[in-house]
Amino acid sequence: MALRRTPVRPGLRPARRVLAAAVALSMGLLTGCAESLFFHPDSQVYTTPQAMGVAATDLYIDGPEGSRLHAWWLPATGTPRGTVLHLHGNAANISNHLPLVAWLPAEGYNVLSMDYRGFGQSTGSPSLDGVVADARAALAYLRQRPGVDAQRLAVLGQSLGGATAVRAVAADGSGVRLLILDSAFSSYRGIARENAGTAGVIGWLAPLLLPTLPGADHDPLQAATRLGQQSLLVIHGSADRLIGPHHGQALYQAAPGPKQWLPVQGGHHIDALTRHDVRRQVLASLGAALP
Repeated sequence: MALRRTPVRPGLRPARRVLAAAVALSMGLLTGCAESLFFHPDSQVYTTPQAMGVAATDLYIDGPEGSRLHAWWLPATGTPRGTVLHLHGNAANISNHLPLVAWLPAEGYNVLSMDYRGFGQSTGSPSLDGVVADARAALAYLRQRPGVDAQRLAVLGQSLGGATAVRAVAADGSGVRLLILDSAFSSYRGIARENAGTAGVIGWLAPLLLPTLPGADHDPLQAATRLGQQSLLVIHGSADRLIGPHHGQALYQAAPGPKQWLPVQGGHHIDALTRHDVRRQVLASLGAALP
């Protein structure tokens, strides 16, 4: 919701000026409070590529607004079949999410796993539009990185990363042949509304907070309708209590191009890639999109 600035008339009394300033400040705080509920970053090291037996290079990508985005480059074993940009969920940092993609290099795929602004070693503070810009910066980096075929890219987004990936690829999907969404949500206000009951005291403020979140025109669902001819694989656990599978189904149905819906029976939130049968399905989709 946009707050229009009302010009202060010379005769406006000081008390009314203070009230107007307080309202503006409150709305600004509510906006920041609402978006902050989507992000739970930290800088703790949960594991390392070395501990998992995976070769890796630390690198920093120049992000928007002067931010520096920390990432791990995991090179493919042998001749690369393609390159996967990994956009993780809303908590911790890349070291916590590494086990979900550390198996891909052995299958012949480069992986770039990136921390959004404010996560891990990346600078800045996260926002819903900001992490989309970060994802686009990572795609731009991959397109110019030596040894990467800019026409053989895939994007794997999980949870918040899935919502972010849809928007980033819809805005600039050049070279992206496959978009994989795992446990993604379709609407910012929708998922916030569904989880308001678990947000404690903040949940009571939901009627005030929800209108400050991005509206339908910024939603992943709307972005899905603008995807090009990238192949789409949507993965969702049937027992996901954090983001219900109806979100994944909505994204799948909205996308216009070639697509596949992969429900994981009994699957919980972003646990699909711990399962060998799901990994085989992902590899099959990668192989078909990047032959």
